[in-house]
Amino acid sequence: MNLLNSNDFWQFACHLYSTGDMQTRLLAYQNQQGKNVNLCLLLYYLDSLNLVISQAQLNKLEQSISEFDQQLLKPLRATRGYLKTNQTEIADYAAIRKELLSAELKLEKQQQQLLITTINSFALTPCSTPHNTSLYL
Repeated sequence: MNLLNSNDFWQFACHLYSTGDMQTRLLAYQNQQGKNVNLCLLLYYLDSLNLVISQAQLNKLEQSISEFDQQLLKPLRATRGYLKTNQTEIADYAAIRKELLSAELKLEKQQQQLLITTINSFALTPCSTPHNTSLYL
């Protein structure tokens, strides 16, 4: 069993997300294909560690965050979208937006911890050329 550290993953994810066009690409996967950004980031992380997962393991990872995504993150994103569309009618829009973004970031970090907890229950396979993202995308 390979034990991955959620803080190491968080640092990797923050760095990768801010690199080049990665943010745009990941948000396109989310908004156009319905993919989960944190799961994409985890798969890139596993690739960087030369670890490969199976389709069954990927399915379990998706299941492990599905309810969290549906109940917390998606509604929060929808709220932010509504606020943005109606910002001229909302007093203190900038302050509210900032607080919602902060809450969303905390929830994203929590979701990453859920993913790490789940993946740490798997037997991960070393691989010199993993392409975990192609399983998902």
